Amino acid sequence: MFITKKHISRRTVLRGMGAAVALPFLESMVPAQTPLRQTSAAPPTRLCAIEMVHGAAGSTRPGQKLNYWSPAKEGADFEITPTLMSLEPFQEYLTIVTNTDLNPARAWVAKEEGSDHTRSSAVFLTAAHPKMTEGADIYCGTSLDQAYAHRAGQDTPLPSIQLCIENVGSLSAACGYGYSCVYANTISWSTPTTPLPMERDPRVAFERLFGSGGTAEDRSNRRREDRSILDTITHAVARLQQDLGPSDRERLQGYLQDVREIERRILKIEQYNSDNPDVRELPAAPIGVPDSFGEHVSLMFDLQALAFMADVTRVSAFKMGRDVSARVYPGSGVKTPFHSASHHGDKAEELASFAQLNQYHVSTVAPFIEKLKDTPDGDGNLLDHSLVMYGSPMGNSHVHEHLRLPVFLVGHANG
Repeated sequence: MFITKKHISRRTVLRGMGAAVALPFLESMVPAQTPLRQTSAAPPTRLCAIEMVHGAAGSTRPGQKLNYWSPAKEGADFEITPTLMSLEPFQEYLTIVTNTDLNPARAWVAKEEGSDHTRSSAVFLTAAHPKMTEGADIYCGTSLDQAYAHRAGQDTPLPSIQLCIENVGSLSAACGYGYSCVYANTISWSTPTTPLPMERDPRVAFERLFGSGGTAEDRSNRRREDRSILDTITHAVARLQQDLGPSDRERLQGYLQDVREIERRILKIEQYNSDNPDVRELPAAPIGVPDSFGEHVSLMFDLQALAFMADVTRVSAFKMGRDVSARVYPGSGVKTPFHSASHHGDKAEELASFAQLNQYHVSTVAPFIEKLKDTPDGDGNLLDHSLVMYGSPMGNSHVHEHLRLPVFLVGHANG
């Protein structure tokens, strides 16, 4: 039970020119002498669904000597495997899901052979076999994130957000094997006929979360004048702080510092890419997209954490890779392009190399998990009130197998 001097609305938004900044949970949002769970400030459950394509080494062979992904022993006291080692600090929140198949992703008829890369992402969260078509008559299923958004996302400014790392390309062209590209380019489907595009540009994602105030001209003027989004709400912050207790003022300042830091990082990337167009590794990418995979993923995860913190949205879908990607991940220590590494031929040395890549990808999720755990939220923390699902629609990527998928869940999801 919280006892506060003044009650402010959980839906309070600080507005300025081209800005609309929602607030994190504050004790002042709970009426005095009222149990939190009986108020509108009761912590909601957030859902983050993450796809990493091409399966994982060691996720599909029962009885294998090297368990890169799945623990050899089931139960609460399982031993963390090498691929998931970065999640060891969060073992009390971690569930590793084993022996899960995704049969709708498999080829149903002979003419669909070879189309796994085009089809898999569409099946990941829908568990529905996509209609084979290169035209506009696409049909798949409603995805898990959107099923939850339809129920829990109607009271937030954004019902859900969809983010990605690589350029997934067109939502309407044909991608071969009789399938539309839309099936490969998003994991989020609002209805069986309504795929939702994934946003790659951190600047666009940031503006969706915090720059919806005022007009498009207001937001353009603010960026042109090189002003922070927080510069436009200084007076609103000062007025609000007069009604807050010391702990709430500290929490608010920490949150606003996080917003400003993300904005600073985006601006730094834009300035560097603008000043060095000839040395970009991703010359066709938007100016706000960093060449570094690690930096890009970190930004996108931090944006999701802020969105959950301020209850701007309770649902996110994040596509961290693209099928048949030839990207090399220097941070992993593996020099082989990703798609080539995924076709490891079940050879020990190549499997170990692919497992090293898998380990690197999982390690980029760990700071996000830590951020959720370290963020107070109502009567607990964000990780207590969230569910993060990470997985792939493939198991053994070498043979495009959709059996025994690599999947883990993190968070207590409000119990």
